[in-house]
Amino acid sequence: MTEKQTILGRITQLTRANINALVDKAEDPQKMLDQLIRDYTNSIAEAEGAIAQTIGNLRLAEQDHKADLAAAEEWGGKALAASSRADTLRSQGSTADADKFDNLARIAIEKQISFEQEARDAEPMIASQTEVVEKLKTGLSGMKEKLSDLRRRRDTLVARAKSAEAQAKVQGAVASINVLDPTSEVARFEDKVRREEARVAGQAELQASSLDAQFEELENHGVDAEVAARLAALKSGGSAGV
Repeated sequence: MTEKQTILGRITQLTRANINALVDKAEDPQKMLDQLIRDYTNSIAEAEGAIAQTIGNLRLAEQDHKADLAAAEEWGGKALAASSRADTLRSQGSTADADKFDNLARIAIEKQISFEQEARDAEPMIASQTEVVEKLKTGLSGMKEKLSDLRRRRDTLVARAKSAEAQAKVQGAVASINVLDPTSEVARFEDKVRREEARVAGQAELQASSLDAQFEELENHGVDAEVAARLAALKSGGSAGV
């Protein structure tokens, strides 16, 4: 397997990769996407180097092919010129010189045929190289699009993960509030205040009742004193009235 086939195979494999399936299977999608981004970036750099070399080799082959065609055309022109000169010399009776130029024409034709053959031999390779270069360019373009998609997916995934984390914190706080049930705490505190208010009111009422009893006792003592005074007056022969 040639280097170009290896690069082309890797490019094809990467461009056909199903990112959604990879993300779904990954235990840590963010780390997996980060690794994929690094792999794609490295592969793209490697592919660009290989493609540049392949294109360079293709351009050299095209230049050689063009040079072979030009050389074949040039030697064809030389063959024609030598043949024409031989015909002219032969018509003038210079057979030896004519044979000399015919011989030069044959040499030129051989050169022409050689360069034409080299050009023909190079054409299938040039066609194949051109096809490979186009495939590599297309694959490289697909890899770059895939890399852009990976980066977008990675950024979106990170944003979603952060949002989910924030929501989890909020839900956790709400759950803890529900568990504590602050309304019940307030109700218990309110009940405690009411009991304290009732106790204070009871003490006040108790104190008031005790004071009334003291005054009542004092009044009763006054009545008893008056009764005793009147009784003493009666016994002394006085009047029991006031």
